[in-house]
Amino acid sequence: MDWKQYYESRLTTAEEAVGRIKSGDRVVLEHACGEPVYLVDKMVENAAAYRDVEIVHMVAMGKGAYCAPEQAEHFRHNSLFVGGSTRKAVESGQGDFTPCFFFEIPRLFHTTLPVDVALVCVTPPNEQGKVSLGVSCDYTLEAVKSAKTVIAQVNPAMPYTCGATELPVEDIDVFVEHEQPVIELPQGRIGDIEKAIGQNCATLIPDGATLQLGIGAIPDAVLLFLKDKKDLGIHSEMFSDGVVELAEAGVITNAKKTLKPGKFVVTFLMGTKRLYDFVNNNPDVEMQPVDYVNDPFVVAQNDKLISINSCVQIDLMGQVASESVGLKQISGTGGQVDFVRGASASKGGVSIMAFPSTAAKGTVSKIVPFLDHGSAVTTCRCDVDYAVTEYGVAHLKGETLRQRARNLIAIAHPDFRAPLIEEFEKRFHCAF
Repeated sequence: MDWKQYYESRLTTAEEAVGRIKSGDRVVLEHACGEPVYLVDKMVENAAAYRDVEIVHMVAMGKGAYCAPEQAEHFRHNSLFVGGSTRKAVESGQGDFTPCFFFEIPRLFHTTLPVDVALVCVTPPNEQGKVSLGVSCDYTLEAVKSAKTVIAQVNPAMPYTCGATELPVEDIDVFVEHEQPVIELPQGRIGDIEKAIGQNCATLIPDGATLQLGIGAIPDAVLLFLKDKKDLGIHSEMFSDGVVELAEAGVITNAKKTLKPGKFVVTFLMGTKRLYDFVNNNPDVEMQPVDYVNDPFVVAQNDKLISINSCVQIDLMGQVASESVGLKQISGTGGQVDFVRGASASKGGVSIMAFPSTAAKGTVSKIVPFLDHGSAVTTCRCDVDYAVTEYGVAHLKGETLRQRARNLIAIAHPDFRAPLIEEFEKRFHCAF
């Protein structure tokens, strides 16, 4: 049977496809903007046929309707990274959260999280009978490889990305053709605070550096201040529209990379149609699974790897809480620690924790004497090189507890420095 015959024989309706999901199954959804929205909608419509179906994924960019209170008997969400549409379910006990490093998730599919069904979104097959997973390779590739049943939404709007996202149609059991826009992530609002943070971060990024960028306004703001840099590269779990602008301006060339020179190396993508058009059939963008891209030993093979991440709080010792507010889980570990440790082992590498000095409309400081009770320590005090706010840059690695506390207080918001100084003098038995 040639690939065309195989494909045609496995085409069906969405209703029939989701009917293959059985009560008690573990269903893994393609990550983030790659979510097969049409299939997920049809699965939720078929909820009455299920009991205790476990839905597993990281960032949820779709509706998350399986987390609605009325779905409690039918679905239970196991979040690997809590998002806006899943947070209430986890907080209420209707869902669960599994702490994990991003690069280790594919391994979990062979230990504690074996996959019954993978729901993915792919491009139409090319002339060689291959489809692409599009904007999500990360753990999605291993979910396809390890699942008992793979159900794919074939979406012509999905960009055809190159690298490990390419699969022969024979790797998929069921195809449902349905075109719809790929989920987009608009660029965050960049205000004066974000611009100041971006400008401060840019002072730590040399020509020829390879960048890892997180999600949101701060990474986008950093990119605004890199336009005078030369030969930057990308080895990142994700990137967005701002990278496209710098690539088109000749700032990001990947020419000086020590690992895969000439290539944007990435494991998933989140952005607008501008980004998706840029990566479509672009051989310079190489999508690889997360257990390669985020593996700290792989990351470290990039000289001058600069990792830029954010956080919820940092205490005076340099402990970083990035995923919870007290006991309330608001996100996840993601790839932060993967890249912080990879950057630390990189020749000339630097890890940066960049964040506004305050939260809650300026009413609370993000630099605190102690993390909130119950907060998870995402990145330990030994790991971070620099903390950056709109008020400056604080060096942490290799500094004494006393010196790092001084450095952090110096970049705290002026309105909150007095109580921090009071704690400093009490703790270290000396004047600030």
